[in-house]
Amino acid sequence: MKMNILSRFRRMAFTAAAVAAGVVSCTSVSYAEPDYDTIGKQFALVLQNAHYSRTRFSSAMYAKFLESYMQLVDPQQLYFTEEDAAMLRDKYASSFGDYLLAGRTRDFAEALHYEFSTRALAHIDKAEQLLASYEKQLPSFDTDRTTPRSRRKLPRAKNSAELDQAWRDMVDDMVLTEVLRRENVSRLAAEKGKPDPMLKEKPVAEKLAARLKRLRNEVQEADTEDMVATLLNAVARTYDPHSDYMSAKEEQRFKDMIKASIVGIGAQLSEQDDGTTRIEGIVKGGPAAKNGQLKLGDRIIAVDSLNDGQWVDIMYMSIDKVVDLVRGKQGVPVKLRVLSGEGAEEREVVIVRDEVPMSESLASAKIVEMTLPDGKSRRIGILTLPSFYMDLDATGGVRCAADVKKLIVRMQKENVEGLIVDLRFNGGGSLEEVRKMVGFFTGAGPVVQVRDPRGHRERLTVSGKKIFDGEVVVICNKLSASASEIFAGAMADYGRAVIVGDESTFGKGTVQIPRSLADYLPYFSSREGAGMIKVTVQKFYRINGASTQKKGVESDIVLPMSTAALQLGEAELDYVMPYDEIPAAAGYVKDGRIARILPELARRSAARVAADKDLQDAKWNIDYRRRITEENTDSLNKATRAAENAELVNRRKAITADRKVRYAAMAEQDASKLCVRRLKLDDVELAELPVITKNDDEKYMEEVKDPEEELEEEVEYPFTLDPILRESLNIVNDMLEMP
Repeated sequence: MKMNILSRFRRMAFTAAAVAAGVVSCTSVSYAEPDYDTIGKQFALVLQNAHYSRTRFSSAMYAKFLESYMQLVDPQQLYFTEEDAAMLRDKYASSFGDYLLAGRTRDFAEALHYEFSTRALAHIDKAEQLLASYEKQLPSFDTDRTTPRSRRKLPRAKNSAELDQAWRDMVDDMVLTEVLRRENVSRLAAEKGKPDPMLKEKPVAEKLAARLKRLRNEVQEADTEDMVATLLNAVARTYDPHSDYMSAKEEQRFKDMIKASIVGIGAQLSEQDDGTTRIEGIVKGGPAAKNGQLKLGDRIIAVDSLNDGQWVDIMYMSIDKVVDLVRGKQGVPVKLRVLSGEGAEEREVVIVRDEVPMSESLASAKIVEMTLPDGKSRRIGILTLPSFYMDLDATGGVRCAADVKKLIVRMQKENVEGLIVDLRFNGGGSLEEVRKMVGFFTGAGPVVQVRDPRGHRERLTVSGKKIFDGEVVVICNKLSASASEIFAGAMADYGRAVIVGDESTFGKGTVQIPRSLADYLPYFSSREGAGMIKVTVQKFYRINGASTQKKGVESDIVLPMSTAALQLGEAELDYVMPYDEIPAAAGYVKDGRIARILPELARRSAARVAADKDLQDAKWNIDYRRRITEENTDSLNKATRAAENAELVNRRKAITADRKVRYAAMAEQDASKLCVRRLKLDDVELAELPVITKNDDEKYMEEVKDPEEELEEEVEYPFTLDPILRESLNIVNDMLEMP
C-alpha cells in the first residue's frame, strides 16, 4: 500500500498533518550504534523538565506509559487480550519509567518488543493457517455473522479464545472483500468489452497470505532503533499527542519535511502483494526522471544503497525500511534491482541521488478572471499553501512567507480584487512564517498569544504595512492545523476574512520545540544517532483570548468537504491537553464589516449549495460515511454485502450519467466566462502569466495508471476549479458587491 498522508501525523514539529505520501527522499543518516541507555535517560529528564505540564515521573504515570505502549503497538486491539494487559501491568506498571532513569532503556525496549512480537506472530500464524485452509475452498459466506469495521475504540478481547474469533472474523472479512472486489472488476470489464484483469490475479487465499507475510516481516524486522523509538514515543505521548521522540533517521525526515525540499531519487513507492516495491510515481525533473532507466510500474526487489555490491533483499520489507535503504546523500549513487513486468528478467538501475523538485509543497497561485452578468470582468486570486514551510538548517533557505509575498505582489499588479487562501490539508509549520503572513493582510499588530508553563503570556506581533487590502476568504478543513489555525484565527479576529470549510479546523493549540538530544548527553558520551525530542513547551491563543485547543477555528460558512465524515481532530486523540482561555490581546481592532454582512453571505451561499448537485452529492457521501462509521459493522454475508455494493454502484452510475451532460455544459460556459492564469513562483517575473487550459497537466509527478481504476467511468470536473473553490469564488464576489 502507499504511505498514507496521515501515517506521519504525529511527526510534525509544529503541525498536525503530514508530508505527501511515499516519495523516497531525505539525506540518510549513517552512524555507529547509539548509546540508547544514555539517550533514554536524558530523554526522560528533558521531557519532565521541558514539557508544558512539568509533570514528574510517578507510579501513576508509569501505568499510563504502559497503556500508551500497548495502544501504540496494538491500535486495533488485535494482539493483546485483557489477560495479557493484566499480566503486563503486574510486571511493568509500577516500574516502567525506572528503566529509563536507571539507564536500562535498550534492554527494556527489547523486552517489551518481545512481549508484543510473540503475541503478534502467534496470531499471524493462526491467520495464515486459516487462509491456507481456504486454498481449496473459500467459505460460502451465507451466515449472519458480522465484524467491526474498526476495533480501535472497542475494549480488548477478554481472553485468547475471544481474540482468536476476532482474527477469524477479520480474515473472513478480508476474503469476502477481495471476492466482491474481483467480481465487481470482472463485471465492469465485461460491460466495457475489455479483458478481465482478474484473470492474472493469484488465488484469493494466496494473495491475502502474501499480505500477512508482509505484516509478519514488519514485526520481525524491527531493529533496536525502532524498539527504542516506540518505547520513548509511548512515554512522550502520555504528556500530549504532539510530544515525541524522533530517531536519527526520523529527525532528518522531519527537517526535509518542514523545509519542503528533499534529497533522493524522486520516486513514489508502494508495497505490492507479491512482496515487491513498485514504482508508483516519478517526479518530473527529478533524478529518476532525468536518468530515464526507471519506469513506472517497475518493481524493486533489492537495493544496493552505496552502489558497492552490498545488496539487500527487500522482498516483503516494509515501505519505511525500503525508503531508508534508497535514501542517501546528494551525489551518492544507489543501485536498484528491478523487474519490469510478469516474467521479466531482472535488470539493474543506477541513479545518482540529488535534490528533488517538490513544487507541489511550495506556495502557488491562480488568477481567475470572470465575466460578470453586467459584462464587466473581475479578477480573483487563489493562493494555495500546503504548509508553512521553512529550512531549519540554513539561513536564507526556503521560507513560505517570502514566497507568498512574491505571489501577492504579483497578484496586486494583475489587479486582483479579492483573494482565496486555500489551507485545506495544511498541517501547519513555522510559527515565525505564519506571524509574517498575517501581517500581509492586517498590517502591524498582534498575531497570536503564547503562554508558558509559568503562566507568562506573550503577544507575538508583526510590524509593517499590509500588502493586500482586498476581500479574503480562507478555506480550511479538519486537517488544517496549528499554524493554519493561527492564520485563520487571526484573520477572523481582525475581521479580515470569511472562514469557510469544515465545521472547524483540527484543534491543535500547542507549540512544540525540536531539541537535539545530543546537546543533553554527558560530555564523554557518544552523540551518534541520538535523535531529537519534540516537546510541547507553550500553548497558543487567538488574539481574542480563545484557544484553538480541541475546538479549532470554527467556519463562518460550512461547506460539504470530503473530510467532514472523518473522525479526525485533536479531541479524537488520547492524552490531549485541555481547552482554556486567556484575556484578549491589547492592541488590535476588529473590523466589523464581515460580521455585518455575514448573515447575508451565509444565506446566499446556502441557496447555491442547495442547488449545486456536486455539493449535494458530497453531503450525501458525508452522511453515508458518518453512518457506517457510527454503526461500525460489516456483514459477513455475501448476499447482503453484494446488495450494499450494488446500491452504491447504481448510485455512482446515475451520478456519472448526470455529470456527463452537466459537466459538458459547465465546460462550455467556463470557456466563455472564465479565464484562469497560472501563477507559480517561477512565473512571478513573466511579462504575461500563462493561461491554464483543459489539457494542462499541473501534476508534479507522472503516476502509474491503475487498470482497475480505468474501468471505473469517471467524468472529470471542469478543469482547475473544484466545487469548494467555485463556491468560495462566489462568496468573494458577494463580498465585493456588498457595501
